[in-house]
Amino acid sequence: MQDFITELKWRGMIHDIMPGTEEQLRNEMTTAYIGFDPTSDSLHIGNLVQIMMLVHLQRCGHKPMALVGGATGMVGDPSGKSAERQLLSEEVLSHNEACIKEQLSYFLDFEGGDNAAVMVNNYDWFKDIKFIDFLRDVGKHITINYMTAKESVKNRLETGLSFTEFSYQLLQGYDFYHLYQHHGVKLQIGGSDQWGNIVTGTELIRRKVGGEAFALTTPLVTKADGSKFGKTEQGNVWLDAARTSPYQFYQFWLNCADDDAQKLIRIFSLKNREEVEALERGHQENPHLRTLQKTLAEEITCRVHSRSEYENALQASQILFGKSTADQLRKIDEAMLLTVFEGVPQVDVDRSTLSAAPNVTDFLSEITGGTIFKSKGEARRMIVGGGVSINKIKLEDAAQVVDFELLQDKYLLVQKGKKNYYLVKAE
Repeated sequence: MQDFITELKWRGMIHDIMPGTEEQLRNEMTTAYIGFDPTSDSLHIGNLVQIMMLVHLQRCGHKPMALVGGATGMVGDPSGKSAERQLLSEEVLSHNEACIKEQLSYFLDFEGGDNAAVMVNNYDWFKDIKFIDFLRDVGKHITINYMTAKESVKNRLETGLSFTEFSYQLLQGYDFYHLYQHHGVKLQIGGSDQWGNIVTGTELIRRKVGGEAFALTTPLVTKADGSKFGKTEQGNVWLDAARTSPYQFYQFWLNCADDDAQKLIRIFSLKNREEVEALERGHQENPHLRTLQKTLAEEITCRVHSRSEYENALQASQILFGKSTADQLRKIDEAMLLTVFEGVPQVDVDRSTLSAAPNVTDFLSEITGGTIFKSKGEARRMIVGGGVSINKIKLEDAAQVVDFELLQDKYLLVQKGKKNYYLVKAE
């Protein structure tokens, strides 16, 4: 059985750890929890570090618990935030919880044995607590001085912090206390910005019942240029295929910078240390092969989506960037086709025009409205020079007719030169 802390250390996944945590984990199977924000119906790759913590915990024989903040999600955590956020309804939060559990099941075993993963919602215990009772039973144990000393609070005092958000650490602290009392949870794990909230929980457990609980946080993952990991120009990279397609998801990992890939392979791969170090050596020797990026893209895309979706994404990538064939192009479905060629110029033509079998020179210039070629002469010269293909079939004769099979019965893919693509849609 792997040792959890040893595993985290070589992967670079520990930021702070409370004294005694390592001994607790070595003494017995320990139940540990991580909280997930339910303000969206999908997790994103910014959540993956914490998900991987639960994965490693379970693989090392301990019991992982995922807490969805159905109650605290109505309040909002000020940690790392510069402004208060919109509060969500109970119905929306309930829907989001169900979606998050499904996504967590891609990574965690919720069925097997004593250390099967468990999911809880803190709304279940907060919904019946009266405000007066909470102040009396919880608030009196934590002083204002203790609460305002936390970085998450100090950073917001100057710009403004509502009582709602100020009370968040008491709510999260009570979560830890409740789970300690009712589920035997002795460890809370979170990002480095959660340290203050987590230790409020350990302090509440100590003061209320004289118990001992522990805390462990992970480093903030940043890219080599200092920007936040998991963000692109388009925003978050989501685990939900409807928000971020499997192809886009695959491309995110494939396009990681070399310096980032060397860090990310340790955090997100389930390969053991010897396998990872072998990959790292291979990358150092032949960085142009992008072995780390390809390994990450395959492993994580398969886990989040499926092996077949990974293979589709790989095939689509080869179509766009490699030497693909017309047969390969015909095999991808419409959704993948549109995803791969998102952003390329699209031209609509009348289907009857294609039925008349025009020659390719007229088609690529006049019939497509000058979008692909401005003139017949320009089109003719490039066709003769071997620089134009339709549906991955190179044109050899400027007078040949357009009788190509439509992709998904509606598209023709025109490639002009090495990098210029156009999608022609028959209406």
